[in-house]
Amino acid sequence: MSGLDRFSPATAAWFNAVFDAPTAAQLEGWESIAEGHHTLIHAPTGSGKTLAAFLWALDRLATSPPPTDRQRCRVLYISPLKALAYDIDRNLKAPLTGIGVEARKLGVAPPSLSVAMRTGDTPQSERQAMLRKPPDLLITTPESLYLMLTSRGREILASVDTVIIDEIHAVAGSKRGSHLSLSLERLEDITDGVPQRIGLSATQRPLEVLAQFLGGGMVESGTWNPRPVRIVDTPAEKQLDIEIVVPVSDMNRPEQDGPEQDEPAKRSIWPAMYPRLLDLLNDHNSTIFFVNSRGLAERLAAELNRLADTEVVQAHHGSVSREKRIAIEDRLKRGELRGVVATGTLELGIDMAAVDLVVLVESPSSVARGLQRVGRAGHQVGAPSVAKVFPKHRGDLLETAVVVDRMYSGDIESTSIPLNPVDVLAQQVVAMAASTDLEIDAAFDLVRRAYPFQNLTRQTFESVLDKLSGR
Repeated sequence: MSGLDRFSPATAAWFNAVFDAPTAAQLEGWESIAEGHHTLIHAPTGSGKTLAAFLWALDRLATSPPPTDRQRCRVLYISPLKALAYDIDRNLKAPLTGIGVEARKLGVAPPSLSVAMRTGDTPQSERQAMLRKPPDLLITTPESLYLMLTSRGREILASVDTVIIDEIHAVAGSKRGSHLSLSLERLEDITDGVPQRIGLSATQRPLEVLAQFLGGGMVESGTWNPRPVRIVDTPAEKQLDIEIVVPVSDMNRPEQDGPEQDEPAKRSIWPAMYPRLLDLLNDHNSTIFFVNSRGLAERLAAELNRLADTEVVQAHHGSVSREKRIAIEDRLKRGELRGVVATGTLELGIDMAAVDLVVLVESPSSVARGLQRVGRAGHQVGAPSVAKVFPKHRGDLLETAVVVDRMYSGDIESTSIPLNPVDVLAQQVVAMAASTDLEIDAAFDLVRRAYPFQNLTRQTFESVLDKLSGR
């Protein structure tokens, strides 16, 4: 059995109606997931890896006997960004609706599946409704999962049997990842079984380390042993078309290429850069401009709108409200906006198929981040990713040249996972004690199951407890 033969007739019919054929990431991913393995899927942006995880989960939910209301929540999707969580929530409606349509054509009852989202933006009324009537599939973030595990929300998580962690590389190399790894172990402690873990990543090396981070381990006779995780590595070549653009003839004297001014010009590349950026915007259907700060996002958006004498772009960053972010993304997808100026809020997995150009204003500073951002253009299977990079000064130009060269060669930086961050441990220990009676030996074993804490000593653990208890 292979490919779509693993799915119900309605799900297979929907897939065949929408896509030409499964990708390598989907075929190999479905095989591993169907066999029950913890699975890490590594594939380029636009390879369908997110759908690979979700379609199997949706089909299984649709064809399984409905459980009781209190055991309804069976699939947990964890997104590193709220914007990505909203995008997944919207994009799930297409397969859910399509599978229902195909089921009716086949004369079978369509599935009745519910999807809910729990992030920091979720209103209190929706959180309470979720507790009364748990969803089949819950979309959340690492921080909200932590809060749910320490509140009444943990009650609806006991039935979870599948955990999908999207863009896992975005958190693995930081303390957010350490926090998440402990939350996953706490989740496993309250679930009825051992949830299957599915990690998705587009830019990450070394994969073996990421797989161990995803799976965690078991402590036997004081020794940490990683849980088996199957790696599905389908590094198909993603066609890149990246150009480094310097809009002045001399970066030491950028003012000589700017517009004529009555007053002496200041040494700034911006007067020459703004018109070039606007020309690129006008020459393409939909453009994302990536910058490295919220202030620059607002300033660049305002200047492009001023030059165009109308609103052609909007700023999109973490300080923008939930409602406005969603409205901006919808306007871009519908073609009402020519582009957006974004920070990291749009670099991870946002599915905007109409985007045909990405512009990076200054170096992305890392190969992984550059590939993530460039991959927003041509976010479809087989489509090329077209990007322009505008360095702001000579040092930025040097870094940009190195990063772009390594992007073409796929020379991604190795991720270093923090080990034994005791500040994260202290937060999680307080949360564990607040939600249940804390048994010291069991808590120590739970903490050590997480990859970042595999070498935690008992002395360090007890020192944290002493600190928290005021000794």
